Amino acid sequence: MNVAVGRRARHYRTVTFNSRKNEVLLVEQRLLPHQFEVIATRDFRETARAIREMVVRGAGAIGATTAYGLAQGARAFRSIDLQKFSRHIETVCQILKAARPTAVDPVNAMSQVRAAMSAGETVEEKQALALAAAEEFANDDVKHCEAIGRHGATLIHEGMRILTHCNAGWLAFVDVGTATAPLYAAQAQGKKFHVFCDETRPRSQGAMLTAWELAQQGISHEVIADNAAGHLMQRGEIDLVIVGSDRTLGRTGEVTNKIGTYTKAVLAERHNIPCYVAIPLSTIDWELSSGREVPIEDRDESEALGAWGVVQMRNAQRGTRNGQRVYVRVANPNSGARNPGFDVTPPELVSGIITPEGIFKPNELWRNRRKLGYRV
Repeated sequence: MNVAVGRRARHYRTVTFNSRKNEVLLVEQRLLPHQFEVIATRDFRETARAIREMVVRGAGAIGATTAYGLAQGARAFRSIDLQKFSRHIETVCQILKAARPTAVDPVNAMSQVRAAMSAGETVEEKQALALAAAEEFANDDVKHCEAIGRHGATLIHEGMRILTHCNAGWLAFVDVGTATAPLYAAQAQGKKFHVFCDETRPRSQGAMLTAWELAQQGISHEVIADNAAGHLMQRGEIDLVIVGSDRTLGRTGEVTNKIGTYTKAVLAERHNIPCYVAIPLSTIDWELSSGREVPIEDRDESEALGAWGVVQMRNAQRGTRNGQRVYVRVANPNSGARNPGFDVTPPELVSGIITPEGIFKPNELWRNRRKLGYRV
């Protein structure tokens, strides 16, 4: 995606790799939309921390970051002993996997990298193969998103009003995005439409990230409170819902996505509004047989009890400065909070799943598993 920084615009990927320094380069998403910065993680533990603390987030982006983190950990190993190398790789994988447990992309990414590494006969060969496989995963993520855009653009018609939830855009993937891919493709075709961005509490990825992306792209949009979607649907002001997913079960068609997605799907069903989910192949979980088996991440209660923002004027009492990022407690001071990060939407509430291979009904995924990348 092209990003305007100052007076200049240039193309960025959300996740890249500096092979000379063995560093993963990430757009620092916690600073957006007020500040654009690219940071470097110097080792796999820093990379895992960046995933856990949501410097980088989104299914494809953390998948690519995990792939690069595994390659980073492999390339940092300083011995020719294959057994020690194997134990080291297992440690790297476990630390990266634990960073964000709900999304399946990191698991699939590491499986792809480790499968490639198995062809190497020496530590040096395995290290080279790890980086090549990580680059391939990142490049495939971009290709998948572009294909999702081509298929999904057929759903968008002139004058449509579209609701999206959370951020499944360029920032959530290596480039282009999934839920945003049809929007960008439709815009390129000259279609005019309007997007409502759910704010997506508690971290407000819709208000902070999706809205920023659409503004960069020049797409008509407005931020709405999460609870306003039903009102707009009831008044006939929403024609289509497109969301992303962090884990879609290939056996059942159940969709795990940012908390609040299930609510939007229920509302869309109630008002006869089509609700689509856009995913790359790496987001499909072919193993689990029930959404109840998905590990739902419970995040820190501070996210639900307050909010992060940027100071717009000097606050002499606290000594903060203009542009400084600060946390503000909103809730009652002595109350706690429950903060699940994701929910699971049953397949009967999903109109279709937009994939790089086309649009499928949720119950068609397993039937088309070979086409959709399933491997024994």
